Amino acid sequence: MKRKILILSAVNIEPNSSAAGGRMLQLLNLFQEMDFEIHYATTAVKTEFSVNIPYVSFHNIVINDSSFDNFVANLNPAVVVFDRFMLEEQFGSKISENCPNALKVLDTEDLHSLRQARQNCVKTETPFTLDTWKNSDYTKREIASIYRCDVTLIISEYEYHCLVQDFKIPESILFYIPLFAKKQENIKNFSERTDFAFIGNFLHEPNWDATQQLYKTIWPSIKQKLPRAKMKIYGAYPTQKVLELHQPGKGFYIQGRVDNALEAIASAKVLLAPIRFGAGIKGKLLDAMQTGTPSITTKIGAEGMEYKGWNGFVCDDNESFIEKSILLYSDEKLWHTMQEKGFEIIEKKLNSLFFADAFKEKINRMIDDLAYYRNDNYIGKLLNHHTTNAYYYMNKWIEEKNKKLQ
Repeated sequence: MKRKILILSAVNIEPNSSAAGGRMLQLLNLFQEMDFEIHYATTAVKTEFSVNIPYVSFHNIVINDSSFDNFVANLNPAVVVFDRFMLEEQFGSKISENCPNALKVLDTEDLHSLRQARQNCVKTETPFTLDTWKNSDYTKREIASIYRCDVTLIISEYEYHCLVQDFKIPESILFYIPLFAKKQENIKNFSERTDFAFIGNFLHEPNWDATQQLYKTIWPSIKQKLPRAKMKIYGAYPTQKVLELHQPGKGFYIQGRVDNALEAIASAKVLLAPIRFGAGIKGKLLDAMQTGTPSITTKIGAEGMEYKGWNGFVCDDNESFIEKSILLYSDEKLWHTMQEKGFEIIEKKLNSLFFADAFKEKINRMIDDLAYYRNDNYIGKLLNHHTTNAYYYMNKWIEEKNKKLQ
């Protein structure tokens, strides 16, 4: 009989909408290779952009409802994956109660607390510090969730080192597995490409902020030097305020959702990503490397992905960002040099061959000897004990309250 794995998520799988969707597809492929019977349960309503995957059984679940207890007890999975720490907060105690022997895996996507702390600092115009991040209640929630799970998947090498060195989290409950990448076929050359591009899901706040930076601060100066160039903004779920920036007269085009992000980026000469806050690996920059498109970004944008340099330039001030954008767009020899650097990064740092087998071994080893690993994570045992008891009564209270409102 096949072992069962349950993924709990607040979103549908939309690989064409965001890097997070691509990340989930990556994990599902690994679990299929491990011969799991895969179940994906979400609180979200299905959309036209959700993908159907033949080897995955899909379910809808409700928060704070006893129907989930019955569902998960009958399913009895060997592994439960929480897609982001908020799902662990919502369902972790119920998993512990109904499936105490299930391996609990947290997929962070990125460290949400880091992204939020950086965002708050940008909005309040205050310097970001480690203490700012550590003292946030949001951070305490995320770190507690990491401890309550048996293993947490980390997508960024930088974030992995932060958790180990700054938060003193044991490496035994962490596993670094980045977004995988590979060089695309039929790469377009310099003369076949035109214009600048940016892409990002507009439900993600850093992408809206970066688009504003391009429109207000960066693009006008580039357009002045390169009057025939266009700035094309791609991305799912553009709001009205995003669409209002569509100004063809200024060479600024809001293109909206695309069916194939790689094709859109592959047509551009340079990708611009002035990311002021965020976390994790940025899918847009990864896609740029895969399609041979050099990029200009910030230190936060390049974080966790650099290898002996960048496939373009890393600039944190607008003047340098603008200058290097114009240079990279205009210099064919430099452009090809940076393209090759991108191919080197994905080959040396983001190749699935470096991580897939180790990931499978880690999961199988923990399933086989779960009691040992849990005894080794005593802080996790303490947090699970108190959280399960606290959430049990809170969930019961919410369930009864919801029944009275029906």
